[in-house]
Amino acid sequence: MATDTDTGVPSLRTPGRTPGRTSDGTSDGTSDGTSDQTLAGLDALDIPVGEQRPLARRTWSATWPKVAAFALFLLLWQAVVWSGWKPTYVLPGPDEALPEFFSQLGTADFWDALGRTLSRAGQGYALAVVIGAAVGLAVARFALLRTAVGSFITALQTMPSIVWFPLAILLFQLSESAIMFVVVLGAAPSVANGVIYGVDYVPPLLVRVGRSMGAKGFALYRHVVAPAALPSVLAGLKQGWAFAWRSLMAGELIVIVPGHPSIGANLQNARDLSDTVGVMVSMLTIFVVGVVVDAVFNALDRRMRQRRGLLAEGSAAVKAARGPRRPGPEAVAGPGAEPGAEPGGGHLPAPAGGAEGPSGTGV
Repeated sequence: MATDTDTGVPSLRTPGRTPGRTSDGTSDGTSDGTSDQTLAGLDALDIPVGEQRPLARRTWSATWPKVAAFALFLLLWQAVVWSGWKPTYVLPGPDEALPEFFSQLGTADFWDALGRTLSRAGQGYALAVVIGAAVGLAVARFALLRTAVGSFITALQTMPSIVWFPLAILLFQLSESAIMFVVVLGAAPSVANGVIYGVDYVPPLLVRVGRSMGAKGFALYRHVVAPAALPSVLAGLKQGWAFAWRSLMAGELIVIVPGHPSIGANLQNARDLSDTVGVMVSMLTIFVVGVVVDAVFNALDRRMRQRRGLLAEGSAAVKAARGPRRPGPEAVAGPGAEPGAEPGGGHLPAPAGGAEGPSGTGV
């Protein structure tokens, strides 16, 4: 039995034959072709190659599922209206709500209300991110603080945002501060939990490697912990936005500041006037804003996963590494061929040296 002199491991090579060479010393093509293809495939796995599809095709691929889902929603809405469940002055159909929605897009009042609502959302969310990130880092860093207030953060996150408004109105009256107070309390716990869980699930090996390379203190968090915790942090940011948006809509329905138009105030005014078409228009506006912001977070998440190679299964790099599919022995030799038959009708040579197959003992 042949052995490798350097390792003592039994060799799987055929005695008297050099890999990539036939018995007469000529090249059999396996070493050059197969090895080069394999190495090229392994190299391609390390190259972040994205799918180079045309922009129009990528846009359409990302848009048509949403358009189809929205069309199905409109169809179901219209079907409920046609069923006569409620009179049309109580539940108008999309044929009334959509024209009014596009009509309001051309008015200055609509954009003033939308701008104020988005301004409140942006300010409250930014403040919640700062507070939530600071609290999350502190709780993740100090075990005593985690024991003291770790469960309180989750308890705050589970509280409905609307229960804070009586206290907010007592503290700040009907003002912008009351709305901002509730938005921050609604979003900050989600951001904090995202940071905590992200830091908790950083592999200890990465931290040890970072320290061995001289990273300490802020540099360790900046170059090791933060990149490793980013997926969980991004999930916490997305959930924090959802809580902030819900808290803001509840706040604008309850706390209507005179002279400050907003989407929530328009919704409440339409309800007071029994304007169901106006109610549906405000709800459509809230829905569209949510879809747009979700698309932004999804784009950031996809970019992050691409940079980390988590979308490699469908990338051009993996497709290139796999290479063209090779037909199996039966497909080449034809159906009904005997085992071991070559495509030309002969038989494969028996292994030299009495070596048996994988189930034998001669290897």
